[in-house]
Amino acid sequence: MKKIYFIRHAKATQKECENDFERDLNERGKKDLALMCDRLKKHKVRAEAIFSSPAKRCVKTANKMADAVKFKEKIKFVDIFYEASVVDMLKFIKGIEDSFSGVFIVSHNDTITEICELLSDAVIGNIPTCGIFCIEFECQFSEISEHSGKALFFDYPKKHKNKD
Repeated sequence: MKKIYFIRHAKATQKECENDFERDLNERGKKDLALMCDRLKKHKVRAEAIFSSPAKRCVKTANKMADAVKFKEKIKFVDIFYEASVVDMLKFIKGIEDSFSGVFIVSHNDTITEICELLSDAVIGNIPTCGIFCIEFECQFSEISEHSGKALFFDYPKKHKNKD
């Protein structure tokens, strides 16, 4: 079994004149990220590889999540993730080493939502910021294709608002 945890970066600043690539996490993003890291720890999620867009908001999200799951390897920053199409993302996934059984992919919308809908048996509509959508596959990464995966869970910060 292979698992891919598709993670949309945490909420970022919205300054109009700022370079999009350099947008940092805002206060809500930092709080949401802490919550989702706690969720990963609680459920004892592990990753053997973490792939992330090199955009600042993704780098910060990936680093915090790596710490949360006690990931000891280097995060691999993938340039194409910044403006990847679904085709780009699928090609990348098919090239992931088959020795891994669980990987994180930290990236951007709309592609992150679209690839999850393409590969799973679910209709999501939108993965919100800091959302995690996990898909399980009964094949090698190289054999992954349209609707070949099963959605295991979909978690995001607003699911836990007003819960103590």
